[in-house]
Amino acid sequence: MEISVSSGLILAMVMIEFLEQGITTLSKAAMSRGMSNFVFVVYSNFLALFFLLPICLFFYRKRIMPELTFSIFSKLFLLSFLGCCLQVSMYAGIAYSSPSLGSAMIDLTPAFTFILAILSRMETLDFRAWSSLAKLAGTIVSIAGALLVTLYKGLPITGTPVRTPLQLLTQPEPNWVLGGFLLACSAFSLSLLIIVQAWTIRDYPSELMMSFIGCIIVTFLSGGVALVAEQGRGEAWIVKPDIGLISIVCSAILGGVVRNTIMAWGCRVKGPLFVSMFKPIGMIAASMMGVSFLGDTLYLGSVIGGGVIVIGFYVVLWGKAKEEKYQEKPSAAEGPLLQKKHLQV
Repeated sequence: MEISVSSGLILAMVMIEFLEQGITTLSKAAMSRGMSNFVFVVYSNFLALFFLLPICLFFYRKRIMPELTFSIFSKLFLLSFLGCCLQVSMYAGIAYSSPSLGSAMIDLTPAFTFILAILSRMETLDFRAWSSLAKLAGTIVSIAGALLVTLYKGLPITGTPVRTPLQLLTQPEPNWVLGGFLLACSAFSLSLLIIVQAWTIRDYPSELMMSFIGCIIVTFLSGGVALVAEQGRGEAWIVKPDIGLISIVCSAILGGVVRNTIMAWGCRVKGPLFVSMFKPIGMIAASMMGVSFLGDTLYLGSVIGGGVIVIGFYVVLWGKAKEEKYQEKPSAAEGPLLQKKHLQV
């Protein structure tokens, strides 16, 4: 049963990464046609409520809903605040750059999560152990790769394609450095969110209700941000029945409902580091979708930096696997000894 749950969760996490890159590709297309990234966050979270509400009512029609205390609501509010920061900074960063850069910077999430997990004592760091040194080295390498992607563009690999109406019409030159900074902020926000999510799910074990309450709070928070950012631009709130509406619907269903629920499930079953370890997979999907559907140019700096990030990530993963292997040996050796002592007594 454990193997089945683990395999299903791994498959779900991989699926999430491909779905998320599809969402970012669609959102980039919509923003290139004039949609406000702030309004996009508001509408996608608001629409997600209409999908989550009937699902929650159906799921809890014969089940007891977990008690929502003030302490738990405070944690959910913090979780939602981080979710709002994540979405606003991520979509703003993608608007200034590209989904490929967004995916490369989000690959920093495992490194940030590892650092935060150590500070919150969810992970241990022993400089005498190879596993801890590997996790530390991998974290440093991942950060170096992210800096390389942001600061070094390099030569174009795919060339500069001729854009067609199907590839977004005209598009302003992306601001690579500003976009990279915003995306790095979104990666840090995501790491904080994963840590807080793992902390919250222990006291409130309901992934669906967490997603539903989170979407309500994020809708209000992002709405306030959008009102300030789009002040005097009433046309920014009008959504035409084109790629903008499609991207909002897809983000609401695949992001607000599917992604949030599965991420909470992963945090409850396997912990925060497990959830963050799948982020490098999205870089491949982002590059493919960006070049194929958006007409983005693939640069040498993105490929080299992304490769460095992936190497650093898997070094961290190797160290984590070694650490878990060492932890299993003492427990396996102590088991029979404890049983013998119990029998002697």
